[in-house]
Amino acid sequence: MTSIPSSPASVRIDAWLWAVRAYKTRSASTAACRAGHVRLNGSPAKASATLVTGDTVTVRMSGYERTLEVRRLLAKRVGAEVASHCFTDHTPPRPMAPALGLPQRDRGAGRPTKKDRREMERLSGRHD
Repeated sequence: MTSIPSSPASVRIDAWLWAVRAYKTRSASTAACRAGHVRLNGSPAKASATLVTGDTVTVRMSGYERTLEVRRLLAKRVGAEVASHCFTDHTPPRPMAPALGLPQRDRGAGRPTKKDRREMERLSGRHD
């Protein structure tokens, strides 16, 4: 395992989110802070807000929210395994999308025949 670098006294929230791989780039994490997608201890956070160990960071990303508790401060980006030791993820599991009862055709099976198409329409309820 790679050693975790020494922890600075304080670090900006946008730099920490980038360092623990919540966002791909530092500019993306800064933009998320500006857009109001990042909350620090329940209140909206500016990109320049400083973090301390024990803070709770809530990040809204593509339809769901991640809740991260800061265990260690990082100023530089590290590997994924090392980054995972620097926060505790309190994100609730996402609900599963309901499976549609539509038939699935095998890949490479070709174009459906008229009989196949009528059967698919009957099962989906689009046709009598």
